[in-house]
Amino acid sequence: MTGQSAVIFGATGGIGKAIADELEAGDRFDRIVRFSRSGESPVSVDLSSEESIRDAAAWLADKQIAPSLVFVATGLLHDDKKGPEKSLRQLDADWLLKNYQVNAIGPALIAKHFLPLMDRNEIIRFAALSARVGSISDNRLGGWYGYRASKAALNMMIRNLSIEWSRKNEKSIIVALHPGTVDTALSVPFQGNVAPEKLFDSDRAARQLLDVLEALKPADSGKIFSWDGTEIQP
Repeated sequence: MTGQSAVIFGATGGIGKAIADELEAGDRFDRIVRFSRSGESPVSVDLSSEESIRDAAAWLADKQIAPSLVFVATGLLHDDKKGPEKSLRQLDADWLLKNYQVNAIGPALIAKHFLPLMDRNEIIRFAALSARVGSISDNRLGGWYGYRASKAALNMMIRNLSIEWSRKNEKSIIVALHPGTVDTALSVPFQGNVAPEKLFDSDRAARQLLDVLEALKPADSGKIFSWDGTEIQP
């Protein structure tokens, strides 16, 4: 991938920062563009604002950067006021909408504005962080309504995107990735039952995800893959 550019969204978060740092330390990419909500980002990007996503794409186009990798390392499971629902009684319309906005709609809008900036003749990779709990066929515990449903919606978005974009670039690889349980702010309240060997630090998680992504082929586009390279059924 020498001489190419990568764009990372959520680049100040645990996984996003580790992915950007890992790419920057390697020789596969000459330029790493980090987008986030922070002031360090060239354009502050809020996944609930299509205007901010459009502005980020315009900034990239103005710099004549055609990324070969776009990685959306964002996600919402809880905030300082609310967590994932344990029962039907806890369903809240605003919280459900927020989950969908961050976990499904935001990544889809990033694809809307950034896929057109990517090369139509070379291998490109577009990846978004999903989660195993977004698999409908794998759901045997219930709960976590907003998170599960919004990640399932993301998986469908990825599938749709892969079908449409394969008609424009048959070398495109558009996938959802499950990072496992990573020691970040998102998972801290839920690490109690995780075996130590299954709790990854951000650096390890980043390396694993990038290794999986690098090994994928266009035939894998539209699918969901776990951190160990195995395919997750939707």
